[in-house]
This record gives sequence, C-alpha cells and structure tokens, in this order.
Amino acid sequence: MQLSSFAPASRRRPWQRFSAHTYYYPEISYDGVAQLCPPRQDVATILQLVGPNRGPTITLKQIAGADCGPPFRPSSSFDTNFTTTNAGAPVWNDDQALTVGSRGPILLEDYHLIEKVAHFARERIPERVVHARGASAKGFFECTHDVTHLTCADFLRAPGVQTPVIVRFSTVIHERGSPETIRDPRGFAVKFYTREGNWDLLGNNFPVFFIRDGIKFPDVIHAFKPNPKSHVQEYWRVFDFLSHHPESLHTFFFLFDDVGVPSDYRHMEGFGVNTYTFINKEGKVNYVKFHWKPTCGVKCLLEDEAIVVGGKNHSHATQDLYDSIAAGNYPEWKLFVQVMDPDTEDRYDFDPLDDTKTWPEDLLPLQPVGRLVLNRNIDNFFSENEQLAFGPGLVVPGIYYSDDKMLQCRVFAYGDTQRYRLGPNYLTLPVDYFPSRHAPLRHAERFPIPNRIVTGRREKRFVRRWAEGLAHPKVSYEIRSIWISFLSKCDTSLGQKVANRLNMRPNI
Repeated sequence: MQLSSFAPASRRRPWQRFSAHTYYYPEISYDGVAQLCPPRQDVATILQLVGPNRGPTITLKQIAGADCGPPFRPSSSFDTNFTTTNAGAPVWNDDQALTVGSRGPILLEDYHLIEKVAHFARERIPERVVHARGASAKGFFECTHDVTHLTCADFLRAPGVQTPVIVRFSTVIHERGSPETIRDPRGFAVKFYTREGNWDLLGNNFPVFFIRDGIKFPDVIHAFKPNPKSHVQEYWRVFDFLSHHPESLHTFFFLFDDVGVPSDYRHMEGFGVNTYTFINKEGKVNYVKFHWKPTCGVKCLLEDEAIVVGGKNHSHATQDLYDSIAAGNYPEWKLFVQVMDPDTEDRYDFDPLDDTKTWPEDLLPLQPVGRLVLNRNIDNFFSENEQLAFGPGLVVPGIYYSDDKMLQCRVFAYGDTQRYRLGPNYLTLPVDYFPSRHAPLRHAERFPIPNRIVTGRREKRFVRRWAEGLAHPKVSYEIRSIWISFLSKCDTSLGQKVANRLNMRPNI
C-alpha cells in the first residue's frame, strides 16, 4: 500500500485528520482486489476508480464511501476470502508497503508489513541436535495381555484398553531434508497420551548404543556429525574416537549389518535400548526392556538398492508411511518386554543397566504386552512433527527409570534441548500435552474456578476478620459501606453478617 501524497494543511478536509492518505493501486486485477481489499469496499466501485491499467488516485473518503453489502464475519475455520493479519483483521493490500510518496521511505505504521516480515524471520525453529530428519503418524496402542502383576500403569490395566499415541520415526545424525537411505541408526519414539499423563518411550532400531555413560554423548555425536570445516561426514573420525571405547563394537555390528539401512519405517524394529523399571500395585520393582516387532516383517536396503531408491526419492520412507496410512494399509507393531528381578541380577554375567548389552532371550524371554497401530496421518507437519517433543523423563505411575547411567543423563538432556528448541512452555503445546485425570482442562476456553463454600466456625472466623479489619479507626464510614456492599453483592448474608458486627446497615 503506497501513501502517494500529503495534502497541505490549508486543503485538509475534516475527515482527513492529520493528512490526506491517498492510496494508489497500480495494475491490479479484479481477483486481486476481491481478495485483498478491505471488507467495506465494493469491488466494482474500486475497479471503476482504478481503471483497467494505472487509474487515478483513490482517497480514503472514496473508499470509505464504498458499499460492500453485509459486514465481514470472522471465520474460525480460516476459510475467509480475505488475506488477514495474525489477529484476523483483513489486509488491504499484500503487494505494496505503505510509503511516503510512490518511492518511499516505508512507514513504521505499516503493521502488516512489520508483522509479515517479523513472522517470516521467526517461522523456523532450531532443528533437533539429533534426530532432525523424521516423520510422524498417529494411532493407538492396545493392551492385549494382562501385565498387572508387573506394573500398575493405568493404560496397561486390562486387555482391550486403548490409548491414543503419536509416533515419530527418524534418522539420527543428519539434517532435516537429508536422504532417508543413509546408513545411520533410526529413531523410534512413541508418545502415549494416557489418563495419568504422557509417557514417552524413546528408542532406536538397534537394541544397543555406542556408549554407556552420558558424559560421552556429546563427543560421540560430534564424531558422527559432519566435519565442521568441510561439512562432510567422515567415518575416520568416528573410528578414531570410538577406538577408545570398545563397548561401541556391539552397536557397530548392527550398523554395518544389513539392518543399518531399513527399507522404510514400516518394516523396522524398535527397541527401548535403556533399562526401565516396572512397579506393580504392591510396590514390587522389576527391570524391563522394551521391544517393538513389526507385523509386516523386517526389510532392509542393500547398498545398490539404497542408491536407486534414494536417487528417485530422498524422502521415500516418509512418503511410504504417509501413503500407506492414507490407503488404509495401517502399519502395526507388537510390543514385548523382557523382565528381570533386580534381586537376581547377580546370576548373570552382564550388567543389566549397561545399554551396550542385550539381554539373552533364552534366559529372559520376550513377554507380549500389546499392539501399536498407526491409522491417521498428521494434519500439520510443523505443529505435529517439528513441535513434537519427546523426553525419557516423562513417565507415568507404574513405570520409572533405572540407574542406567545413559538413561539418567537423557532424562535431563532431552527436556533441556526442548526448552532451548521450543521454549520453556513446550509441554503446553497441543501435540505435547494431553488432558489427564489430574489436569483435564488446561486448554479449556475458560478454566473454571470451583466455588468455595465456607460454613460453621470457619465462616464465623471469616466474618470476624472482615469486621476487625473494617473497624480500624482510620477506615471511614463511607469506605466501610463500600466494602459491605461488595460483600453483599457476592453473598447477601455475608454482607449482612459483617454489617451487624459493625452496627451498620448493608447498602447494596
């Protein structure tokens, strides 16, 4: 929108106030006017004023006199025909800034320009330091087996109980937009929206990790990240660092195996990696490991296949997940657990709290728990994938952490990175919050304040305190009357009782 001239003070009309703001619309089309003009304008009138090409100057008085029929109604569905500000006000012109004269400078009062540019500068948030490339989907988890002897978790209280979930699959090292055919661990994170709060089960497609102590986590990630000088990933740096940590060999056996490049997310296993604890209603604690098994089997890409698939579509796994759900071919996984009594851990020749080790299934067999079904695609990638925040610190009654050193570090690190990435109120974002039985109305339009009923001796003490406060000699009769009227409007009997204590008549 261009302010093309200022009228001299002697020529100002009463309606012009401080200046005659005249607006010029160069070469504007009918559709453009219909979309961008304010709702009080008649499009035909404006077109007649503008002309087919570079028409005459239009003044605010002429625009204000135009009639456009029924008044504009805001739309909660965002289906309005007008471009609007973030506050919902129609935008007069989204093509030109408001300027002094046809060449500028731009006016600071052009709120739409400032808002538009400021939003553009902030519409991207920092990407995740790891697991930046990912895809999400929604569905449900159904408990299929009785595990109440192991845990008192509410969502596992009985077979048949279903819990809504959102799942995010990801690669680990590279940036958003990087190919999904790179040899790299894959993330498998599930957020359970339970009645007792959110539970986040974060894992990978490998059952083990490179290190067992969280203090080395920044170092191992830096080794895998691209060279800070060339921004090229160099495996010699990985081998150099991890040569000092032989416990990493176990994870390398998975990374350099065929499973190092899954064919897609639907044909991929998931593992909790770290050791958690189950707590039952008697308070009995057991160590537990989590396993996700895809019902459609495990499939991988060999090097030649990965080159072909990635060359055709670098987002093949994301598209496969989205298209499969859209077509009704819902991916499904079975959840199993391995359980160990902490009192018996000395019987084994490995540390059950070491995330570089697996638990032998012949000694600690898999026990079925439930199934995970993804049957809905997300509606908005930014709000339900980029703003989706996971953290192993989010547990529910019946599930807790173990003394696993890597897990203990992750409990802090994940929440801290989300506070940096999304802000301190990230847990109030809709995708990261779900109403539990303990906090059911955080996102209600109006948060109700329950009525407090005071009776008996408590009421007498309440009245006495009011009377003593208002009886102070520096409180005038007029002020006492005002406060008694306030109390009477809240509760007539309350005002009467305070007035009686002060030998006054309530004045409502």
